[in-house]
Amino acid sequence: MSVEGALRPQSLMLTFLGDQVLGRDVCVYSGSVIDVFARVGIGEQATRSTLSRMVGRGLLRRQREGRRMYFGLTERSAAVLRDGERRIWHTGAVNRHWDGTWTLLGFSLPESWQRQRHDLRSRLTWSGFGPLFNGLWIAPGEVDVSSLVAELGLSAHVKVFRAHADAGTDIGAMIGETWELAELADRYEAFVRRWQPWESRSPQDADDALPLRLRAQAEWLRIIRGDPRLPVKHLPDGWPAQRAEHTFRAVHERLTPLAEAAAERLLDLVPVRDDQA
Repeated sequence: MSVEGALRPQSLMLTFLGDQVLGRDVCVYSGSVIDVFARVGIGEQATRSTLSRMVGRGLLRRQREGRRMYFGLTERSAAVLRDGERRIWHTGAVNRHWDGTWTLLGFSLPESWQRQRHDLRSRLTWSGFGPLFNGLWIAPGEVDVSSLVAELGLSAHVKVFRAHADAGTDIGAMIGETWELAELADRYEAFVRRWQPWESRSPQDADDALPLRLRAQAEWLRIIRGDPRLPVKHLPDGWPAQRAEHTFRAVHERLTPLAEAAAERLLDLVPVRDDQA
């Protein structure tokens, strides 16, 4: 199987676990993971290292069964995966129902707080915000950032407001100045070019359907998590998100029967035991 586009092993791992483990109270054998990941070009050592790092970061739990080691989700990773599931299947890539509300976040940090400033900006970007001005960021809709700000320890330095634009504001121009629309559009268009052929194709090896679907889902999640879901009526004509979403759903639907059959053959799963962390 050959599909373009580099993905971090941890991103693939989370997608794989969300697909096969989330909500099922099971753990998956490390050898099964190694087999699936080898089919997307990730070697055994890189897969084992990813599993170990994710255990160390509290994203995975180990469970030994005889001589085999199995891996399952923690509360932290399950929360991350539920958010990804919501973004893929419920929120979607196109914001057609925006009510005109914006969330404004202003911050003022000491000059010496370079790390804190970098962390805040990174998390705001991940949450759909863009820099309206230096120290003032904006996102469409009502975005709850209270936990994000508290986690970074910046509650005393951040102020959050809900607002509507004045009637004379050129929202389309503001969006174009605040977000890198051309870059985001390129990502959607590249996804369509890469995956549209699979709307009418099946892999030659039926077992490749599982890693192929895994890769499509991980790539799609990476794109939509980087999309602030700006109101579609203020985006350029021919905005490619809807076309890309159609491609993703069509490919996912086509591959799913084969992928589920492959999972039955390739994956060794055991029930979660409460006596192991």
